[in-house]
Amino acid sequence: MNPAMMTTEPPTFLKLLSHNLRWKLITALKQSDYRVCELVDFVDEPPNLVSYHLKRLRDQALVRERRSGADGRDVYYTLDHERLRQQYVSAGRMLHPSLDESVGVDEARQRSFGEAQIRVLFLCTENSARSQMAEGILRHISHGRMEAFSAGTNPSGIHPLAVSTMQRHNIDISQQWSKHLDEFNGQSFTHIITLCDRAREVCPNFPGDPIRIHWSFPNPAAVEGDEAAKSQAFEATAHELMTRIRYLLLMLERSGGAIA
Repeated sequence: MNPAMMTTEPPTFLKLLSHNLRWKLITALKQSDYRVCELVDFVDEPPNLVSYHLKRLRDQALVRERRSGADGRDVYYTLDHERLRQQYVSAGRMLHPSLDESVGVDEARQRSFGEAQIRVLFLCTENSARSQMAEGILRHISHGRMEAFSAGTNPSGIHPLAVSTMQRHNIDISQQWSKHLDEFNGQSFTHIITLCDRAREVCPNFPGDPIRIHWSFPNPAAVEGDEAAKSQAFEATAHELMTRIRYLLLMLERSGGAIA
């Protein structure tokens, strides 16, 4: 037999996602972070079974867990988009050389969102770091084709490390300022993205029933230690925000500006 025709063992990644329930969990987490109880409702399976398959996904580092900042009894699950992409590309490369090229996450920069007018509001508690950085990143990456705003439930002023971290990525947020959520009452948005577990719990309704997305981020401003440790926390937040926002743009482009 020609060695080139010999079959090999499928990569663990593909076997992992071939399971129907794990595929459903990944699909649910592709856009937003959720608690176990919410994932149980989505897939309509017993909690112990959902927890078992979430552990399988965690073991392969496709999913991460983080205890809620609003209620320590809750745990949020997050899909590692970059890890998923890398594993997918690697599996394709193993199958056939023609599948070696991946779709660049910056591809969305060159595409349009059709006729859709996208307005995104990022929310956290103090509107000092996470939501401010997300606002600046989205505006920058989309080249202003999407309207980006941010607010907090208890605004306290923009954090200097948020500004300096974004400067290192050539994004200027020095002219942004902290705003209270009430300033946006009555306004219409296509997407509301909460970056803080507490903000998610108290987020009000907005006109037009916007799509709600939750990304469970720890507050980099709460990190204790020396300046190096604090700067590292802000840099990690910036990196994760950039990754998620780039994938959000791709999803929006491919769906004509609306994701469910």
